[in-house]
Amino acid sequence: MYTKNGENYFIVDAHIALWDARPENQLNIHGKQFIDCFYDYHRNLSPAEELWPYEEYLYQGSQRLMKDIFEDGYVDHAIFQPAYLGEFYKNGFGQTEEAYSLAAANPDRLTYNHCFDPRNGEAGLDQLRADHERMGFTGVKLYTAEWHGDSRGYKLNDPWTYKYFEECRKLGVKNIHVHKGPTIRPLDRDAFDVSDVDHAATDFTDLNFVVEHVGLPRLEDFCWIATQEPNVHGGLAVAMPFMHTRPRYFAQIIGELIYWIGEDRIQFSSDYALWTPRWLIESFVDFQIPEDMTEYAPLTIEQKKKILGLNAAKMYDIPVPEALRIPDAPETETGPRQPERADLGAV
Repeated sequence: MYTKNGENYFIVDAHIALWDARPENQLNIHGKQFIDCFYDYHRNLSPAEELWPYEEYLYQGSQRLMKDIFEDGYVDHAIFQPAYLGEFYKNGFGQTEEAYSLAAANPDRLTYNHCFDPRNGEAGLDQLRADHERMGFTGVKLYTAEWHGDSRGYKLNDPWTYKYFEECRKLGVKNIHVHKGPTIRPLDRDAFDVSDVDHAATDFTDLNFVVEHVGLPRLEDFCWIATQEPNVHGGLAVAMPFMHTRPRYFAQIIGELIYWIGEDRIQFSSDYALWTPRWLIESFVDFQIPEDMTEYAPLTIEQKKKILGLNAAKMYDIPVPEALRIPDAPETETGPRQPERADLGAV
């Protein structure tokens, strides 16, 4: 928990990972390109005192993660969002087994989300069922630009993806996190386009679609979709560090999100280990929209508390002390709030 000026903030870091990008795990040049691009984001958007040496950035391990997130980082609960990237790394980029084991050993602090690739067809569906039986996850993280053989991406509204969503529904996997943000070398920018979120959210209204990185650099597209699809949420991973390098740009991002979708559908994410949560949390609690940006209302303490943890806690049924709970906000004027529920038979 983070405390500032007598206010207590329950913190849920909704997007963290354990990865292994060391040379011995790189399958080809693309593995190095990918982690080098990550490190460029880290280096260019971080305060000088928060920079990591490149060698440490390649792999963190469980012990360092627990220290960075919970001992130093104020976080009460964190959610793993793995990216497999099997075309670039021999044993995968996101260390799913290590992350799952760590979450299983610390269920009060960690939630494990899994991943799948619909291009694996029936065999992948069988694997999803088997993994779910063993791991019991309620969320998945999808990388629509991930390479797979000759394919350089897929869509959320592809027929096979819909088969996987139908299986998620049966299994009780209700939270679908999707990377829809800045491209990462060598992945293709167009494969991260947000338009397919609109289709999937309309056809699976009983699932939550968390658009990670709020669609950047397609913020406007994301907002127009999310305001009409009440089961679409925004994850602030990658957006948060702009508080340091481009504070007015971040003010625009958070101001637009609150105007269009409201503070109840925005989630804090450090995107560890791209960044550590401590400085992001401290910066966000202190952050205020500049007074001359009059099209946006000032950020309130209640809004910050929801974004920093209460929204993700509600989605994942994470217990929150009663004294820290806040009621839902009124509906926004720009779009609907409550979705029809496909699982309840609505047309």
